[in-house]
Amino acid sequence: KWGRETLVKKETEPLKNHSKSELAHTFHIPVMGTAFTIDSPLRVAKYGISSVISLVDDTLMEQVRKFHSEEAGLPYEEISGKDDDHRARRITAYLNFLGERVCQQVKELKSSVFEAGSQICRYYELLPESPLKNLYRCMLSTEDPAEKERLQQQLRDSVVPGSIDVNIMTKMDPDKYHHGEKMPPEHTDAMTALRGYAQSNVSSSVVFSAGLNMKLYSYAAQFADFFPNALGEIKKQIILKVSDYRSALTQGKFLAKRGLWVSEYRIESGLNCGGHAFANKGLLLGTLLEEFRKNRQALVEAVKPLYDKAMKSLGYQVSEIPHSVKITVQGGIGTADEDRMLREHYQMDATGWGTPFMLVPEAVTVDDQHLRKLAEATEAEVYLSDNSPLGVKFWSLRNSGSEEARRERIRQGRPGTACPKGYAKLNMEYTHVPICTASQAYQRLKLEELDGRGDLNDAQRTVLKTQVMERGCICHDLAGGAAIKYGIDPEATPAVCCGPNIANFNRVATLKEMVDHIYGRGSLLSNPNRSHMFIQELKLYVDNLRHELELASLELSNRTQDYFEEFSQNLLAGVAYYRQLADEVIEEKKQQFLEELEALHAEIQSLTLLPV
Repeated sequence: KWGRETLVKKETEPLKNHSKSELAHTFHIPVMGTAFTIDSPLRVAKYGISSVISLVDDTLMEQVRKFHSEEAGLPYEEISGKDDDHRARRITAYLNFLGERVCQQVKELKSSVFEAGSQICRYYELLPESPLKNLYRCMLSTEDPAEKERLQQQLRDSVVPGSIDVNIMTKMDPDKYHHGEKMPPEHTDAMTALRGYAQSNVSSSVVFSAGLNMKLYSYAAQFADFFPNALGEIKKQIILKVSDYRSALTQGKFLAKRGLWVSEYRIESGLNCGGHAFANKGLLLGTLLEEFRKNRQALVEAVKPLYDKAMKSLGYQVSEIPHSVKITVQGGIGTADEDRMLREHYQMDATGWGTPFMLVPEAVTVDDQHLRKLAEATEAEVYLSDNSPLGVKFWSLRNSGSEEARRERIRQGRPGTACPKGYAKLNMEYTHVPICTASQAYQRLKLEELDGRGDLNDAQRTVLKTQVMERGCICHDLAGGAAIKYGIDPEATPAVCCGPNIANFNRVATLKEMVDHIYGRGSLLSNPNRSHMFIQELKLYVDNLRHELELASLELSNRTQDYFEEFSQNLLAGVAYYRQLADEVIEEKKQQFLEELEALHAEIQSLTLLPV
């Protein structure tokens, strides 16, 4: 049912250790909203740059497939929302389309001539320093025609496209209902997204974000592409986006027990990122990276016996050598020095650069109006909001079309949205079937309840009502930029989920300029006083602690005294770690780093003295 694949047991030969093809670049472009990276593979994969697309919005994927098919003069056959299993089929069709287009682009790039401005020369000029880059320079300087031709063929054969990776928010998986009756789990959004990806032809990775989903992870074990073939190669690999080492170990073990290998653990800053943000009890990125650096081998050793046992039970032979495991990091990286520190000191295999790429039209999809707003954005225009219906803090651009429309509806006395797509229908507080907390229906009922509560004072009521009305339609509005750009909906009101790092970049850039910035061959930084990424994250955690304490003082928080003490102690431990790190690693603006660190240390101590 639903296109499940039966596992094919490989009993004839032992598995070989498989390492995913070494990618050309040391960075990737993480998922950004539902639309900003929706077609990034079509823009950057041919240059060896990997990117991640969201599998939330199948309607948008269908619309974008239609747009690009018609633009390229290719046949397009619609998959209607009324068709059986349409969500999974749309995702499969879109990924297959991307895979085929990227394959054609790479074929054309490989056949292009080695001359200034050509596609293949651009591929090699974008690369970081590496033996392959040196080989390219050697080819350029070679005068012997035969040798030059030999080197050119070697370079053509060495072209590796970027990966077409996908992201599934594991917790954005509400039950589905038909005529008031709950449908089987295979109908949920996360399940259908996974099925659509598993049945596609692409060889890439799925990023599971937002924590462990037992049903979803177990469902992955029903698809053969997540298991190694006779050569030990895994066509569809698993990446876990994790917030700490304990989470990585727990999820890695859970998957291993089902014969599923985690090929990459992708660490993300709790607050210094775009989109959804998780405060994570004050555990700072630097301390988390140190824990992964010290324990990465222990992680593999803890997972492999469980994996081997599961594989044997499935009829596979196992190898003593584990599959490869990468550890990567993303969230707030802004300079080449920071990128180098992460890869060299913490031994990260790669880094993720998200928010700065929102100013690179060659890489992401943003409508012209919001591209200008992003270029002009200051720290005041980007805030950690309550926009998300998931009940998690969410980075938002204050002057986005979505935010302006939300505030206008409130002024007109009709807060909430129409909920046209319904991917975040999770709340059953007032209804028998889930509805979205950003919807007009929910907000009307919730505001009526708050108005009628006699146990609230004016200050409490104001805060709670503001939180309710701040919920926005991120399901639909995050697609707005692509909807405008591709003529799908010229009247769309886009939501923009950039991280705070956008304030350090103030102009639209080319792909080459951004890649050069990442590799230290140039700089796009507009703020000479920008704080180090670790300091910026610490500032955000201090702000978060202050906000949590304010809610507690109004008796609007379920946080306990123990929680605040643990949060504060984690921050203070992070400060102590950063003092030591500064002496060992920090070179760029070390004095500023230490001064800001000590100021934040004093602020943490003053906050922990406040009554709760």
